[in-house]
Amino acid sequence: MGKIEWAMWANEQALAAGLSKNTHTLILYLVYETLICPHFHWLLTCKVFFGKGPKCISSVLNYILDCNSAAGVSVCLLEYPRSKRGKGTSVERTGQYCFTVCVKSFGPLTRNYYVRAFLHAALCVPGGFMLATVLGCVCLGIASLIYLSAAIHGEHWEPILPRTEPPKHVGDSIKEPPQNPPPRPPPELRRKKADKLETAAYDNPMSVTVNE
Repeated sequence: MGKIEWAMWANEQALAAGLSKNTHTLILYLVYETLICPHFHWLLTCKVFFGKGPKCISSVLNYILDCNSAAGVSVCLLEYPRSKRGKGTSVERTGQYCFTVCVKSFGPLTRNYYVRAFLHAALCVPGGFMLATVLGCVCLGIASLIYLSAAIHGEHWEPILPRTEPPKHVGDSIKEPPQNPPPRPPPELRRKKADKLETAAYDNPMSVTVNE
């Protein structure tokens, strides 16, 4: 049985979580601006205990929305470039090269999956304060656990870079078609190029009879 590449599954899970957080945060922000603010302005001015002291509900909601938006964008930018697989063909996402260069520039901070596991665990916290972003919070927490498993199994992020190897030249034998008509003898008995007819002759392994 082949080795499971945990980082590949964690990448897809984290990217889906980031997109979910961004989408639900945007919808929640639109609902907040179009429905809640005009009709429930009196409720938003109420004071609640948050942080070092009491703050109005509107400022708390804005703070949580900003944190969710920043977390979702950060996860998408970090997880969009796929890692190079240990075995098999590595398929990159469309237009991921520029993101790959940016992620690669951070060095071991982005290559190490232990760092990603704890980073995603921290970024999923703001999503737990609102019902609309709970799904992204749970998905990002699962991605954090999968990245932790990938780090324990010794995996790390490897960038997919364009190939710099020169293209292989087609051999001359492929360019030149065979000159002898079929049926042709086996390769070990084929006629070799020579100056004299005696050295170029070969024994036909099949008996030939002439039909009269």
